[in-house]
Amino acid sequence: MSGDRDLAQVERANATGRTPVVFVHGLWLLPTSWERWAGVFEEAGFAPVLPGWPDDPETVEEARARPEAFAGKSVGRVADHFCGLVRRLDRTPVVIGHSFGGLITQIIAGRGLSRASVAIDPAPFRGVLPLPLSSLRAASPVLGNPANFHRAVPLTYDQFRYAFANAVSEEEARRLYADFAVPAPGEPLFQAAAANLNPWTEVKVDTLAPERGPLLIISGEKDHTVPWAIAHASYKKQLRNQDAVTEIVEMPGRGHALTIDSGWREVADTALAFVRRFTD
Repeated sequence: MSGDRDLAQVERANATGRTPVVFVHGLWLLPTSWERWAGVFEEAGFAPVLPGWPDDPETVEEARARPEAFAGKSVGRVADHFCGLVRRLDRTPVVIGHSFGGLITQIIAGRGLSRASVAIDPAPFRGVLPLPLSSLRAASPVLGNPANFHRAVPLTYDQFRYAFANAVSEEEARRLYADFAVPAPGEPLFQAAAANLNPWTEVKVDTLAPERGPLLIISGEKDHTVPWAIAHASYKKQLRNQDAVTEIVEMPGRGHALTIDSGWREVADTALAFVRRFTD
């Protein structure tokens, strides 16, 4: 079970005495998408922890065989799940997240639970207003059918190509789809789409929390799903926090698959350099 696996990782991290780094994946990926990153951060002296969302299958093959396992995961439930795991760590961790994982990362930081945070192409939260057409197109496989709120939704290759892998070759895009793409819950996308209309939304971040800690937002220049307009608007909201460092960097020529594609190491090194400034 993913819960047992997650707790075992927390125990291993505690046993090392090192600063943990918690990696938070987004929609249509699994924790295994962070394995190469974990190796880089472990070599740098950190203790990587790669939790799943609640009930995540162990492998891509299992995920595709049991798509129903992804249904019914709200942003609030996932955020509480990760915060619960973080509280079990003996040392305050670094948190790094991608896409909706980047949103969860900022929620964790806003609760004062992270030493430093990196949000990569982060999904928007309440108060982030830009809504580019490319984002609507990338989300349309879910938002196009209201019944998807309660479902798990896979992407076709063409949908994945547009939303994730538009900035790589056709050959690499097909390899990424085969190696990483899994179904995802529809609910978080509906929640994000309605966040600015719902005062009680779970898709909110305490950007002014004095204990938020240093935050880096990384944006892929060619990202269709979370374009610069969204990432920069999130940055501007976070920049109002006068108690902590807030920075943003754009990765030239990169799409939403920047954490898993052939250029992943450049992004990992960018995140690592930021984290080291506040943990060395």
